[in-house]
Order: sequence, then C-alpha cells, then structure tokens
Amino acid sequence: MGKPIVSYDEHPPFLRCSGDEDRSTQALRRRALSQALQAPTNVVVDLTELAFADPSLMLDLAMVARRLRKSGLQLLLHDPQPDISALIEYVGLHRLPGVKVLPSPARA
Repeated sequence: MGKPIVSYDEHPPFLRCSGDEDRSTQALRRRALSQALQAPTNVVVDLTELAFADPSLMLDLAMVARRLRKSGLQLLLHDPQPDISALIEYVGLHRLPGVKVLPSPARA
C-alpha cells in the first residue's frame, strides 16, 4: 500500500488530504483523524492535493471539528480546489462553528 491519502503531523497539528477520498477509503483515514482529535491547538487541514471527495470525508471532518470545538479549538480548511469548495458548501461544513475555510492567497 502507498502513502496514506489522509495523514496527520503533530507539530504543528496538520491533516493532509490528497488524491481521491470516498466511502471506500474511510477506514484508511480513521487513524489520522483520531490523532487530530488529540491536538493541543487548532488543526489545519491541507486540501491542496485533494482531487475528489464525497460527503463521507466532509462528515468525518465535521465530527473532528465538533470534538475540537469542545476543547475551544478550530478546524482550518486550507486551500480547497474548486470542486472541493463546492462540496464543502453543499454539505454545509463551512457553516459549522469552529470551521474556517482559508483559500490560498492566489485565490483569495
């Protein structure tokens, strides 16, 4: 198996999503998402290399955001591609308390 398409780095808390994410890859991202729940500060989610996602990833990110918010932290969605931005808006992830979408400076 290659590198995970959702990975987590502790310092600073950083989730990287890449490739194609859907229900069939949900089990593969659980470890990274569980690690993010232990973050001592806001978690940045790098969506730069995420080419495709279905609502299952957005629901998982919503769960992480909810748990982080209970600790007074935020989930910062960084640089989603246009199709991913549309999905974020479609499922309403961007409206959840504790979630912010941060476009890249070139697209801002």
